[in-house]
Amino acid sequence: MPKDPAGPVEGAPDGPADDVADLGYEEARDQLVDIVARLESGQVGLEDSMRLWQRGEALAAHCSTWLDAAEARITADDA
Repeated sequence: MPKDPAGPVEGAPDGPADDVADLGYEEARDQLVDIVARLESGQVGLEDSMRLWQRGEALAAHCSTWLDAAEARITADDA
């Protein structure tokens, strides 16, 4: 991941969430962690913050879907 707080998210396309559905859980989680750190740094401009926030929302939803599916599989296996 890039260290520049205003730099692009590695692997991200032009749109903030265009490729999120194609990511595995770990990659989505890692990108989300990077976005949170960059937003918390306070060194990102408003436009970039909005783009990062949108991507972060999409990544968080994607990770939640992965976790819900894993929980459903575990629950089904226990039944």
